Amino acid sequence: MSSASSSRARIPVWLALAIAAAIGMMTAVQARVNGQLGVRLDDGFVAAAISFGSGLVIVVVLSVLLPSGRAGFRRLASGVRGRTIPWWMLAGGAAGALTVATQGLAVGLIGVSLFTVGVVAGQTVSGLLLDRIGFGPAGVVAVTVPRLLGGVLALAAVALALVGDGLAGVPVWMLVLPFLAGIAIAWQQATNGRLRQRVGTPLTATLVNFTGGTLILVVAAAVHVALVGPPRALPTDAWLYIGGALGVVYIFMSAAIVQYTGVLLLGLGAVVGQLVTSFVLDMAWPAPASPGLMQQLAMVVVALASVVVAAMPWRRRRR
Repeated sequence: MSSASSSRARIPVWLALAIAAAIGMMTAVQARVNGQLGVRLDDGFVAAAISFGSGLVIVVVLSVLLPSGRAGFRRLASGVRGRTIPWWMLAGGAAGALTVATQGLAVGLIGVSLFTVGVVAGQTVSGLLLDRIGFGPAGVVAVTVPRLLGGVLALAAVALALVGDGLAGVPVWMLVLPFLAGIAIAWQQATNGRLRQRVGTPLTATLVNFTGGTLILVVAAAVHVALVGPPRALPTDAWLYIGGALGVVYIFMSAAIVQYTGVLLLGLGAVVGQLVTSFVLDMAWPAPASPGLMQQLAMVVVALASVVVAAMPWRRRRR
């Protein structure tokens, strides 16, 4: 417990939360990019496979070129052979695959803000539980009353998203998937943090994620194409293909920073960046079924309040 505390003390709280917010900003941009690619292809599964596949290429190249990547891969192979790295530490890619597939399937219709609020709810519930049982690399993190209140406020932001008739024509599964993706993201962040401790570098944890996620998404895309036919022609807009690169950066950063924040505060810090960026994106580029501007603003304000409430007790302990 003391080693975890000293590890977390190496960087200031404000810096850890700023990095978490940057992760959220990239997640929101990636959601819009992958969602629009899914719309242009008329196939969210193929869009997700393209996004994850491009990220895998980037991570493989970095892992080969950088000494830390090669050393991390050797430790990974040795840990798998010696069974000191259990199989579930290699399953983070499944959570990433679910998240990217959800982006490709849903964001083009419901918008980034509504997608993000659903993710917030899933991350909050999952983060509280994972911190309580000590699943993340930071060990057991106390679930205090302010943290619980922060979680309740995050769920209240989701309730605001469901007010009104704007979502009447949206399939239920499209609203449930972001919540499940949020649960998966919190688990992925904790798992990646623990894998990073075993292999010594976030780069190898990122490689594991993209390898597993790409395999899952390529199979899912192949099955979908076999059932419904091929997607539309690939669009020529270069920005539609940056989702994989964004994923590489924020998964790497998540694996590196979760030991300093715990799972819940990493998720809630990311919410700040996600919601603010999502609001700006939906304001500039509204989706067909996204909530109205004032409703989205209320969602953002309540969710941001959840972050402030949940983070305050930790700030007092650090001082």
